[in-house]
Formats: sequence, structure tokens, C-alpha cells
Amino acid sequence: MPTNSNIKDQVAELRQTLSEHNYSYYVLDQPTIDDREYDRLFQQLSELEEKHPELVTSDSPTQRVGGKPLDQFEKVEHRTPMLSLQNSYDADDLTAFDERVRKFLGFSESDEIHYFCEPKLDGLAMELIYENGNFTSAITRGDGLVGENVFSNIKTLRSLPLKMKESLPLFEVRGEVVLYKNDFILMNQKQEEEGGMVFANPRNAAAGTVRQLDPKIAAARPLRMLCYGTGVTEGIEFKTHSELEEKLATLGLPTLGLSREDNFSDFKKRVAKEAGKKNNLQLARVCKTLSEAIEYYNLIQEVRSKLPYDIDGIVVKVNRLDLQDRLGFIARSPRWATSVKFEPEQAETVIDEIRIQVGRTGALTPVAVLTPVKVGGVVVSNATLHNQDEIDRKDVRPKDSVIVQRAGDVIPEVVRVLKEKRPKDSKPFLIPKECPVCQAEAERPEGEAVYRCTNQMCPARLKESLKHFVSRKAMNIDKLGDRLIETFVDEGLVSSFSDIYNLKYEQIIELDRQGEKSTQNLIDSIEKSRKTTLARFIFALGIRFVGEQTAQTLAKNYESAKELFTATEEELTQLEDVGPKVAQSIVSSFSNSTFKKEVERLLEINFEIQHQKKNSSGDKLADLTFVITGTLPVKRDVAKEAIESNGGKVSGSVSKKTSYLLAGSEAGSKLEKAEKLKVQIIDWDQLQDLIS
Repeated sequence: MPTNSNIKDQVAELRQTLSEHNYSYYVLDQPTIDDREYDRLFQQLSELEEKHPELVTSDSPTQRVGGKPLDQFEKVEHRTPMLSLQNSYDADDLTAFDERVRKFLGFSESDEIHYFCEPKLDGLAMELIYENGNFTSAITRGDGLVGENVFSNIKTLRSLPLKMKESLPLFEVRGEVVLYKNDFILMNQKQEEEGGMVFANPRNAAAGTVRQLDPKIAAARPLRMLCYGTGVTEGIEFKTHSELEEKLATLGLPTLGLSREDNFSDFKKRVAKEAGKKNNLQLARVCKTLSEAIEYYNLIQEVRSKLPYDIDGIVVKVNRLDLQDRLGFIARSPRWATSVKFEPEQAETVIDEIRIQVGRTGALTPVAVLTPVKVGGVVVSNATLHNQDEIDRKDVRPKDSVIVQRAGDVIPEVVRVLKEKRPKDSKPFLIPKECPVCQAEAERPEGEAVYRCTNQMCPARLKESLKHFVSRKAMNIDKLGDRLIETFVDEGLVSSFSDIYNLKYEQIIELDRQGEKSTQNLIDSIEKSRKTTLARFIFALGIRFVGEQTAQTLAKNYESAKELFTATEEELTQLEDVGPKVAQSIVSSFSNSTFKKEVERLLEINFEIQHQKKNSSGDKLADLTFVITGTLPVKRDVAKEAIESNGGKVSGSVSKKTSYLLAGSEAGSKLEKAEKLKVQIIDWDQLQDLIS
């Protein structure tokens, strides 16, 4: 039976919309919708493809989720070798490189040579193969001649298009698989919370993930790829490496981004201003002189710690491809390129003691207290040791002399122990079998690497749980910061979630550093948080393994938090996003009488909890589809909530089915498309008029 043409159009539109969102988020670093809306669109596409398997294509976003585990990876020969670069650790070596290039080409000092410069990414080298525009293979560097085809893992990366924007016969693109620093931190936190293995640094995490035989593991980790070169290409030609870089971007491939400034001083000012604030920094640049290339090295070294990804130097290439061809290769390195690395940001210090920190889920985390030392421009005094297995593997002990570094230029870690300097009376360190804060028993669940305090009312657990409860994505009590939570618990004013709502103005004003205005702001913030959603409320409870997405799922399937009291593991595992481990955690939490009573106390408070299931019939914006673009006078999620709470739907891309484009200042291509399709364009005030 042929598929309805409307369904075909719907599937095609969803694919295009999701692909555009992936590109905006992972390549342009300009998200256009929130995760919840993306997941809703993704689920809609999945359901349609499940009902109509004849419509499933290899370039559909649903094909990224990871297939069946593999027995091993196929060995594949590169059409052209993936060569390594000559390395040095001194910017002055660029002068020697320039001299070698000029001598080989027969150029004088006055002859112009432009150099293409870019940061040297510290990740896993990878070659992608696109045939007729379709992504077909992903091969590791291997020995440079033969690599492994890890396509099943790499195609799960949302930063990569499954179909390029042009259908070229053959296009081999090369780049680096990386983990952004913030993603790495969050991933390690999740691994630690779930009792899994933690990674030493982003590169190890990326390499370990790519070589997993189960693609679902890769799909669950936030890998990205940044492209910087090509292998064999057909149907396309370039004159310079900078042209190639620009073409990669127009094909929809993620790159480091090419600088547009003509003047190097303008480039320098922009990078210094944006480093640490933006992910998409456009750091690749054509340097017109040798001195500019050296200045580029010094600049990138200065901002290195602020970049979103790890780098270990810069790469310098002769920009003209015809000159690259003339220069050729030496053994297994090109004459036309070199890399200049930065010195490793490490330092030697002493572990004064090893302390145990207790987290929200009761995890006992060993932390090395260091004699303060400067590493990468930052004074480091603590370094996490993760768990007992990690301590045993590195054989770390109190009073040891150690080498430390900032993993991902962010997290201090112990690299190795200088055993030749170890005191003679040194003894191995063992994590205690009881909580150092409340002295309750600590246990290590089977299959986990972490010991956990078994006392849910442990003061240390309480402080971390309260910080989670008031956080932005939970109850959003924005005026209740970490310092106040610590003070409230220490002063005995708060010993549970519900105590927050019993705080009185008179109690708060008496505390140190509390003025009348700040106290009233806190009271107002607490009152404001009484109006919330069921999903936020469930997430705020801090049930282990229940993140934002799972909380959304529970909110869609249960009328209230109280309904979860009687939910069974079998019933919960029928829900999307809820596996056996999550279901067991939910049931276990509500089976605990102390936790259950606390939730009941919370529900007795005068909360206004908005349920996820909304009956949109009769709503003022029912059956209307909105697209949001530009800068509005309110945050985008506020506008989105205003539309959805009145029965409207928010989409990520403009089409003939769009009812209104809600446009703020600096609206871009969506505004142009809306005008072309004659979609009605409104501003924030006009939306308020529609609602009222």
C-alpha cells in the first residue's frame, strides 16, 4: 500500500528541521530550540518511521542512535596516507621552517608566502568518506596507511551531516574527534554518579568511546568532530587551503572557523574578548608574514586555557596548494606544514592529605589536598582522585610528591607519583567504610566503582541535595546560593527541602551579610518558586538517575508526584527513557519512609504545580504553529512557554505550515524565509495581544 504523500512530506520536513537544529547547535554554536522541543520532534519522526519503515533512509537523524554491538572493526586502507607532522616546542622554529620552505622553492625573503594557521586539536584523528554526498565510512588514522572503520560509532555524532549539502562523487574529509571541556566534566560527573569509569582527560575519553564495540555507548556520549583537511576528492578543486576551509563549512561540515579580519590586531582583539565566552571562535587564519604566524602562536598560547576544547599547539601550512604540491613530502611528513606545540601545563607538588567529600547521592569522593602550586596560570590546591580503583591504579598516598596537571585545562588531576621521593613510612590509602560526616555505613554497590553513604539525611548529602533542589532547572530559587544553603544547614534553620518554605524574614535578616533588600529578594524568590511544573518538581527531588528528560517522561505519564509512590518497577520500565536501573532507583526512593514523608510535606505546601498534560481545546493559540527568531525582550524559553501554555506549538524552522514568526531584533534567515513564504510576522507585544 503506497504511503500517503502528506506523511512523506511530514517526514521530510522533520528530517530537515532536525538536521538544521543539529547544524545550528553543534556547528554554529547557536541553538534555536531547547532540548525538550528537539526530543519531541525527534520522537515524532521516530514514530512515523516506525509506522512507515519504507520511508527510513540512511541520512535520517534517527539513524544516529547506535546499532548492534560489533565483534570487531574492519581494517581499511586510506586512499592517501594520513601523515603526521614534524613537531617543535619553540615559536622560533617557525623561522627555520620558513627558511626551509623558501630554500626548497627558490624564493627570496621578499617573495610572499602566506601561511594558514590553526590550533592543533588534542583529539583522535579521523577520516570521513562521503560518496555522492552520503556519509559512508569513518576511518581512524591507524598507522597512517591502514585504519579501522568506526563508522557505526562516528555516525552517532550530531555535529556531522549524514548527507552533505552538495552531492560530490567522492569527498574524503579529515579532522579530529574531540570532547568539549564542559561536556567532558558533565560526562565524568554522570559516570561517577552512576558508579562507572571516569576518564583522565577529554582525549582519552574520545579515543576510548570511538573504539567501543557497542555504538550505543558512543551515541550516549557528547563527541564532536572538527574538520581541517581532505584526502581524495572528486568533482571539486581548490587553489588555497583557506578556500578548502571555507568549502568545508558550506558543505555543512564543522570546522574551527576561518577568521574574517584583514588586520591581525583586529583578530587579536576579538579572540581575546570572545575566548571563554563563545565556542565558535573562528580561530583559523591566513597569516601574511612569518612574524604574523609567530604572533599567532603567542596569542593562541595565551587564550589556550579559555578555549572550549583541548589543544596542544598550532599547525602552520603553506596556504597555496600549488606550492604544497611543489614542496611534497619528507618520509612520512609534508614539507609544507609543521606544528609548534606548547609546553605541557604540569607542575610538581606534594599531597598534604587525602580527604573524603560526600556528594548529593552519597558518593564518597577522595580529594588530594595539595601544597598550592601554579599550573597553567591557575593556583591549584585540590585534585580529585575519583575512587579507590583510581587510587590503587596510580598508587597515590598522603605525603607523596606528584606531578599534577589541569585535565582539559580545567580539572586538576594527579598525573603520576614520584615514588623515588616517597617517605619511608608511607602507607596505602583506603577509603573508609563509614561516612566521614555522619559515620553511617558506606557501601560499594555491586558493579560500581564508588562507595556511598547509606544515610539519606547525612548533613553533607543534605547540603548538596538542597543545592540541586534550588537550582535553575529544578525549583529555580535563584536568590538562594551555595553560601546561604551552607549557613542555613549549619545554623539548623534548614534540614529538609520543605524547611526552605518555612523560612521567616526575621530568621534570615539576623544572619551575617544579610541586608533588608537581599533578605526580601530571597523571600520573594522562594515564593515565586511555588509556581512550577510537575517535571521540575520531580527533577528537584534529586532521585538518582532521574535527570531532566526522565522527569519530563514521568510528568507526562503521572498526574502527580504522589502517584509515583505506588509505581512498580515493571510499570515504570514500560516508559520511554526509563530502564531497569532508573526504575529500581525510583521505587527504592519512594519506598524509603523518610524520603516519602518529605515529599508528602512538600505536597502539603501551597504549590501551584502545572501538569505536563494540557488540554489545548479552547486555548487561545490552539492549532497555531510559531517559530521564534532574534532577540526578544524576554528569554526564549519564556516566550516558548507562553505559546505552549496557551495551546500553541513552537517549531524550529519556517515552512508553509507556520502560522506566525515571532521575531525580535537581529532576526536573520528565518525572517527572510518567512517574508518569502508570506508568513505573518509579529513581535512580543503582538503575541501578548493574541493571548489576551
